[in-house]
Amino acid sequence: MSKAAEGRFELGDFELQSGTILPDAFLGYVTHGTLNDSRDNIIVYPTWYAGNHNGAEPYIGQGKALDPDHYFIVVPDMFTNGYSTSPSNCVPPLNGINFPLVTPFDNVVAQYQLLTEQFGVTGVQLAMGFSMSGQQAYHWGALYPDFVARICSICGSAKTAPHNWLYLNTYKSAMESSEGWSNGGTENWSPKLLAVIASIAATMAWSQDWFRQGSYRDAGANTLEEFLAGTAGFFETWVPADLYAQTLTWMAADVSANENFNGDMNAALGAIKARTLLMPCDTDMYFRVADNEAELAKIPTAELKVIHSSWGHMAGMPGANPDDDAFVDAALKELLASG
Repeated sequence: MSKAAEGRFELGDFELQSGTILPDAFLGYVTHGTLNDSRDNIIVYPTWYAGNHNGAEPYIGQGKALDPDHYFIVVPDMFTNGYSTSPSNCVPPLNGINFPLVTPFDNVVAQYQLLTEQFGVTGVQLAMGFSMSGQQAYHWGALYPDFVARICSICGSAKTAPHNWLYLNTYKSAMESSEGWSNGGTENWSPKLLAVIASIAATMAWSQDWFRQGSYRDAGANTLEEFLAGTAGFFETWVPADLYAQTLTWMAADVSANENFNGDMNAALGAIKARTLLMPCDTDMYFRVADNEAELAKIPTAELKVIHSSWGHMAGMPGANPDDDAFVDAALKELLASG
């Protein structure tokens, strides 16, 4: 099995949907496996909210659906995660709080450049993702219908739903109202803001059932207070301005919000030719099963497989729960075996 290889793809001056130019833009990425002679054994798996390219590793390995002995697996880092162009590393004056809105559309266009210009890819076997990268999978299918054979969205949707948007707005509002936010507060967490962000995340990422069962104890926490402290420790590793920019990207997610489809969701979903697998979790409070059910009939070759789990949104997070990982892996193997 080929070892993972990290890389950085230089985009140069990259024009966003908004018309703003990101100067000296770049994508970080990691690859697993070997590109075949026809350059079409590609699986692309972008990153998600508060994730980086290392996060996909639990899904990758010999005998798994994402087998690097068979596929060339590319995990590009999303703009704003610190490994690609982000508020924390962008040149002035677009650094920090001045960083412009980057959409899922922008991310996928940049990823397409990475695949075609850096690797000479001629086709993608599977574009997949979890959460925010699940939203990017829809964009791959709609924007490049003759380039992508299959897509899979795990705990994701074609557009951020109203309640999901409202939840994300609590992140946004908490950050913007934090003391000193616009005067250096975007570079380091204040203890009060970090505690609020951790509380918001814990409230929605896992289900009510998961907490009722006391499953947080399996994560090594004896009490909810300890669990929140661990959650705060995770977010503390992130630059606040980067997480803020990711929140805005998530809020803006809409596969139809571009010049290709002009807000027509039916047209955007109808443009997807790829065999499509939608995998919501029945206890996810971000991306509901009903969201995917509403999309199902609008995508020509779509299938729905529900993850039945108490882990909520985290059921789709690679490595969070072995049972959910196994269910997703089996579904991906079936998808990749399909014509």
